[in-house]
Amino acid sequence: MNRTIKEATVKRFHYDSHNQLRIHLRDFMAANNFARRLKILGGLTPYEYICKIWTSEPDRFILNPIYQMPGLNTLCVSGLLH
Repeated sequence: MNRTIKEATVKRFHYDSHNQLRIHLRDFMAANNFARRLKILGGLTPYEYICKIWTSEPDRFILNPIYQMPGLNTLCVSGLLH
């Protein structure tokens, strides 16, 4: 994963500041964890896979991963919890 991150950031782009790199890195990790579907995980994103494992084996986790999702609560935004 470290090589993937490096190739997607500092090897591909020039950053004028450390803050630009930090923003790009944050966006890359969000896209990777919440949007990129991986064949090795059965077509799920890493976040979806963790949530799937959490529902079947919750004893393996200290925290509920559903509450670790950044941003707005998507269930409320989509109208599922009104």
